[in-house]
Amino acid sequence: MKRILIIEDDPVIVEVEKDYLETSGFKVDIATSGDIGLNMALETKYDLIILDLMLPHTDGLEICRRIRQVKNIPILIVSAKKEEIDKIRGLGHGADDYMTKPFSVGELVARVKAHLSRYDRLITDNQTRQKNEIQILGIRIDQLSRKVFVNEKEISFTSKEYDLLLFLAQHPNQVFSKEELFEKIWGLDSMGDTATVTVYIGKLREKIELHPSKPQYIETIWGVGYRFNV
Repeated sequence: MKRILIIEDDPVIVEVEKDYLETSGFKVDIATSGDIGLNMALETKYDLIILDLMLPHTDGLEICRRIRQVKNIPILIVSAKKEEIDKIRGLGHGADDYMTKPFSVGELVARVKAHLSRYDRLITDNQTRQKNEIQILGIRIDQLSRKVFVNEKEISFTSKEYDLLLFLAQHPNQVFSKEELFEKIWGLDSMGDTATVTVYIGKLREKIELHPSKPQYIETIWGVGYRFNV
């Protein structure tokens, strides 16, 4: 069950919002002053916050700013302030949406659901992206797009260069002989053709190492093979 915090000092508005949201299946907590609302927002896990601007003790803009410093959850401002500058300030302090009073409670619930759905999709997309990324020091490999970034600059790789880099990065601190790498990447018995691996290791170093002659990532283990250092 999604948990929502309403920070609002008007008891009539609070009860209406609470009733509609609970009817829609949400768990709702209430704070009727700014300082209490801020503490609850920072100390408790909420999925979304509905925030008034004109509050006793701590105003809504300060609350919004403080929450946004540490949390990325949706914040929906509901305020009697209708001027465009007020909306700009609210959104500028980190709010995701701005509704003016009086408002349709049905629309409020619809917006709450829309923001929660969008936030869930973003979280899922980020988790998927992170699962499909390999980050090692200054190198980031995006396996979905087959893109490689070195210090956040995209570097172009041929198909086999990418396959070799990905394999090494997927097996950090392990030593592989040239024969093993040739078999893994080219899918063939090396039959003594290990020079190909040497050439491709050199190409990788040129693209990912700050000093290719003194490699930080791909280390030569003399007499054995190569190791991707982490």
